[in-house]
Amino acid sequence: MALRHAHGHHNHENGFDRVDENGLDMSQNHDPDVDQHHNDVDNHDNELGLTVQNHALSLSENHELALVENHDLDENIELTVSQSGEISIVDASGMTAQHSQLLVSSPVLQSRTVVPAPNHELVVGQEFSDVQSCRRALRDTAIALHFEIQTVKSDKTRFTAKCASDGCPWRIHCAKLPGVPTFTIRTIHESHTCGGITHLGHQQASVQWVASSVEQSLKENPHYKPKEILEEIHRVHGITLSYKQAWRGKERIMAAVRGSFEEGYRLLPQYCDQIRRTNPESIALVYANPMDNSFHRLFVSFQASIYGFLNACRPLIGLDRTLLKSKYLGTLLFATGFDGDGALFPLAFGVVDEENDDNWMWFLSELHNLLEINTENMPRLTILSDRQKVIVEGVEANFPTAFHGFCMRHLSDSFRKEFNNTLLVNLLWEAAQVLTVIEFEAKILEIEEISQEAAYWIRRIPPRLWATAYFEGTRFGHLTANVVESLNTWILEASGLPIIQMMECIRRQLMTWFNERRETSMQWTSILVPSAERRVSEALERARTYQVLRANEAEFEVISHEGTNIVDIRNRCCLCRGWQLHGLPCAHAVAALLSCRQNVHRYTESCFTVATYRKAYSQTIHPIPDKTLWKEMADGSQDGGDNAVETIINPPKSLRPQGRPRKRRVRAEDRGRVKRVVHCSRCNQTGHFRTTCAAPI
Repeated sequence: MALRHAHGHHNHENGFDRVDENGLDMSQNHDPDVDQHHNDVDNHDNELGLTVQNHALSLSENHELALVENHDLDENIELTVSQSGEISIVDASGMTAQHSQLLVSSPVLQSRTVVPAPNHELVVGQEFSDVQSCRRALRDTAIALHFEIQTVKSDKTRFTAKCASDGCPWRIHCAKLPGVPTFTIRTIHESHTCGGITHLGHQQASVQWVASSVEQSLKENPHYKPKEILEEIHRVHGITLSYKQAWRGKERIMAAVRGSFEEGYRLLPQYCDQIRRTNPESIALVYANPMDNSFHRLFVSFQASIYGFLNACRPLIGLDRTLLKSKYLGTLLFATGFDGDGALFPLAFGVVDEENDDNWMWFLSELHNLLEINTENMPRLTILSDRQKVIVEGVEANFPTAFHGFCMRHLSDSFRKEFNNTLLVNLLWEAAQVLTVIEFEAKILEIEEISQEAAYWIRRIPPRLWATAYFEGTRFGHLTANVVESLNTWILEASGLPIIQMMECIRRQLMTWFNERRETSMQWTSILVPSAERRVSEALERARTYQVLRANEAEFEVISHEGTNIVDIRNRCCLCRGWQLHGLPCAHAVAALLSCRQNVHRYTESCFTVATYRKAYSQTIHPIPDKTLWKEMADGSQDGGDNAVETIINPPKSLRPQGRPRKRRVRAEDRGRVKRVVHCSRCNQTGHFRTTCAAPI
C-alpha cells in the first residue's frame, strides 16, 4: 500500500549519480532538491507524531486503525478510516484533528514484510536487512517487470532510484531505520508511464545477477554450460545476454563453490598433510621454488595403489602426461600399471609447473624411490613411454634393469605425420604385433614395396624398443601406454580445475574404482579373471585340432595346419613366443598340457587369477575431510603437521593465455594432415599463432 501526503510530493529528476552493483555511491555530489524532499518528509512525519520508534498502527475488527505508542497507550487518540479512504486522527470526544489527513490507496493497511513478495511488488513499509538486500530486491523487480532503474542517491542511510526511461515519473525512496541496519521503503512516487523497455537486454542483469540466478542449477550440475545458462535466463526472464556474461557468472559461482586457483596452491601443504593423515603410508610431497615460494612440483601416490601394484599387478608401467587447462597451466604426469584383467591401475601422479627435462627426471626419481622403499626385491619392470630423450635417459638412470619400450600410439602418430598413408600405418601396427622375427621382416618388406622412405624411417628406430618380436621384456600384449586416452573423459574435465580440486577428482575416481572392482570381483566364481578366461577358452577350442607328440616329460612337438611348434612346459615357453609374451598358455601350450592331463590354469601367471586380482584392490583409498576442518586437525596433530601448514605456496608464474582453452583432443585421423608453417609473435616459435600460444609468460 502506498501512503501519500495530502499536500503531494516533489518530483526531482536532476543530479542523478550512478552507483556500482554493490550499492555504493560512486559520486560525492548531493542533490539539494532530494535532500530538501527528505527533510520535508521527515518533518511532516514528526508533526503527525508517527515516528517509528514510538508508535505503531493496529487494525481493529471494525477496520479502524489505531495509533499506538510503544510505552503508553493514549486512549484519547485513534485513527479511523472513512468510506472515502481517508485516515483521520480522532480524539475521544469525536473531534477530528486539523491538517492531519493521510490519503491511502486501500482501506486496509498491509503489514510490513522482510522479503519481496513473490510477484515482485514493492510496497511502502517493506523492510530489508541492509542496503544490498534492498538494491537486490529492486533489481529483481525491475528485471521481472521489464523496466530499468537509475540510481539517484545511495549511501549508508538512504537509497533513491528512478525509472531510467526519459519522462517516466516513477521514483522510489528507501531509508535506514535508526539503530539497526534495516532499510525500509519510505515512498513510491507515481506509476510507470514508459511502458517498459523494448530491447532484449537489461541494464540490471549484471554478472552477479546471472550468478545468483543459476547458482542452484550449477550446484546440482557443475557441468552446466554457459550456452545452457543463456537459454535458461531467456526462457525464465525474457532477457538475452552475451556469452561472456554467462561464462563469467558461472565462473563466479564455481569459484565460490570450489575455491579459487590461488587458494588451491596456498593450501597444498595442508592437503598433502591430510593425504598422509587419512591414508597412512601414502606419499604426498609438494615442492616450491626457493626464490619466491611459487609452486614447482607435486607428487602423490596412495598406499592402496602402491600395495596393489607391488603385490598383484603385472610388472608393467606406462608413462604419459597431459597439459592442464587451468588458470596457471602446468602438466600432469602419470605412472600407471595394469591389473590382471587389463584395466588401468594408476600408481602415481605428478603435477609440475611445466614439462621439461628436469621435471621428468625428478618424477622418475620419485617413482623409483616409491618402489624401492616399499619392497625388498623390486620386480624387473617393463616401462612404456613415448620417444622423448629425457624419458629414455630418466629410465636408464633410475631403472637400469628395466625393459624400456616405446608406446606404439606415439610412434604411429609420428609415422602418420611423415607419410600420411593409412595403409602404411596399418602395416606398421601389424609389424609391431607379430610375434616372430620372420613375420616382422615380412611386414617391413611390404612397407618397403610401397615406400622405401617409410621403410628407412622405420629401420632407424631399433625394433627392440617397439616391435614385439624383438622386445626383450614382457609387455603382456600391451603396445601402448594409452593412459590419457583411456582416462580421456573425466581427466580432461579435471584438468581445468584448481589444483586441489583436480587431485580430489582423481582421488575420488580411484576410490570409486577400487570399491567397484573389489565388489565386482567378489561375484566371480572362475579361477582366472574374465579376460584371461576368454583367451584360455579360445586356446582350448583351437588346441583340440592340434596333433601332439611328446619328446620327454617337459618337451612336446605340436603340429597344426600353421606349422610345427615346440613347447616346453617346464620353462613355460613355446616357439611361437605367445606364452612368454602374454603370460597365458598359447593354443600350442594348451594342446601339450591337455595331452599330459595337466591343469591349464596352473600354468598361467599369478596376476591373472581372481585371488590375486582381489588382492590388487584389497586396500582402501580413504576420503579426505573438507578443507574447513584441516586447520583444526593440524592444530591437534602430534606428528609435526604444524610445520607443513605454515608453508605457503604461491601460484606458478606461468599464466594461461587469453581465450577459451581447447577442450577436445585432436582426432587421430586429423593428426597427419599437412599444415602450413606458422609463426607466433608472442614467443617467436613456429607451429602456432599468438592466440593459441601456451608458453609461460
